Amino acid sequence: MGWARADASRQPVLFINPKSGGGRAGRAGLVEAARERGIEPIVLGPGDDLSALAGEAAAGGADVLGMAGGDGSLSVVAAAATAHGVPFICVPAGTRNHFARDLGLDPNNLVGALDAFTDALEGAIDLGDVNGRPFLNNVSLGVYGAAVQRESYRDAKARTLFETAAEVLGPSAELPGVRLVDDLGVVHTNPAVVLVSNNPYARRRRRRGGLRPALDRGQLGVLVLYRPGGPPGPPGRGWTARSLDVTAGDAVAAGLDGEAIELEPTIHFSVRPRALRVRIPISR
Repeated sequence: MGWARADASRQPVLFINPKSGGGRAGRAGLVEAARERGIEPIVLGPGDDLSALAGEAAAGGADVLGMAGGDGSLSVVAAAATAHGVPFICVPAGTRNHFARDLGLDPNNLVGALDAFTDALEGAIDLGDVNGRPFLNNVSLGVYGAAVQRESYRDAKARTLFETAAEVLGPSAELPGVRLVDDLGVVHTNPAVVLVSNNPYARRRRRRGGLRPALDRGQLGVLVLYRPGGPPGPPGRGWTARSLDVTAGDAVAAGLDGEAIELEPTIHFSVRPRALRVRIPISR
């Protein structure tokens, strides 16, 4: 990815979601560790607008924006960092820490991730984009997109996903009229799942690290899956693309980096090549 040594940040800000990962930031003493390193910690409270806070911090002179939280929160701060042209730092304080793993960070070393503010390498990675909204990992339409809309999702992710899958994939379930065309010109209609990722996932799980071999290839990964009893042939197909258009009969429930959103019936996916400056500890 062309990592290069970066100067220590002069006015760093770290946003912390104290509820992410069941309170991992608090257990790691992240606020105190940040202050010891001269990093301003901003602990989020109920009702805080993270996007507005991150934008205000950058406009106020912050030269590096960091986020300790889940992938959804990371996307918000990464978007603000990109908009203001400053580097972004990920502190893996979420539950699964998909993005942190793809960067090669140790998901169990929150305090060690703070070294990216002082002794860091900097590189540039891609951002996915859906209807003008950036994402770090993926956007899911279908089962997962429906699951994250439920209030029970945060406390019982696996059970909620299973229950939603049973409903969406059931023999009598009706899916929205989703339509898209793949790289071979084949039209796909009414799939159970459409997953669009910022760079493709590996075909096989790697022993170490994350699921995406690279984050700077300027490609989207697209995966389409059908419910049982769907069209004849394979149960799904995957391919890569620079952009993708999806249409539906109505607004579509989606999950963007694990956060519930609703998308207009005309959905445009694209990739912003090397749009995000990101820093990692040099020890990584």
